[in-house]
Amino acid sequence: MRVQLLFFGILKDEIEASPVEMPEGSTVGNLLALVRERFTGRPALVELISRVAISVNAEYATSRRTLVEGDVVGFLPPVSGGTIDCVTYLTRDAIAAGVLVANAKQGSDGALVVFDGIVRDNTRGRKTVYLDYEAYEEMASRQIVELASQAIARFGIRHVTLVHRLGRLGVGDTSVLIVVASAHRAAAFEACHWLIDTLKKTVPIWKKEMFEDGAVWADGEPFPPELIAMPVQERRS
Repeated sequence: MRVQLLFFGILKDEIEASPVEMPEGSTVGNLLALVRERFTGRPALVELISRVAISVNAEYATSRRTLVEGDVVGFLPPVSGGTIDCVTYLTRDAIAAGVLVANAKQGSDGALVVFDGIVRDNTRGRKTVYLDYEAYEEMASRQIVELASQAIARFGIRHVTLVHRLGRLGVGDTSVLIVVASAHRAAAFEACHWLIDTLKKTVPIWKKEMFEDGAVWADGEPFPPELIAMPVQERRS
């Protein structure tokens, strides 16, 4: 059977993500042993692999988990500092931006970057009355946790707050709030930019815009090519 491997953080720089063939009935433990064996000549990398957490299909898994054809296995290295410091959730209540920003600060931070996405009163010349946001909530909740964790590992930042509102929003309401805290401003800016761009492209949340003269589902950002179910060549055939 074939399973896909994904690597994050420092492992992403060292190991190429690729599928591997495993015997039927193999477990996560068997896969870990196989990957470690591949790098026996690099003891530092083997030691890091021995401390990873494993996800299977975006859920944490133990070494006893049995793998099946098509599983996606993530190798999640420890984040610098020990625990992952993030606040992520979906809500139908108003987002208390001021409170969340204040709570994100610590004395070790040298920078706090905030993206506060708000509902504007028009789109392409049409006057907006309100917006309705809906999501595949179980999947979206898991994905925003993953995005926050990836940002911390990828940019070396300390903290991420990522909150998205669902339901009906009026003009001036906050639809999404991202707060990034870091020792250095460059990493904070880069992480915040990456988070909102990646969220728009990958997290299953949709927006319906109600105008004075009718309603329309907003055009979404295109999915990354690897997430599209039918490649362009197949659609054209």
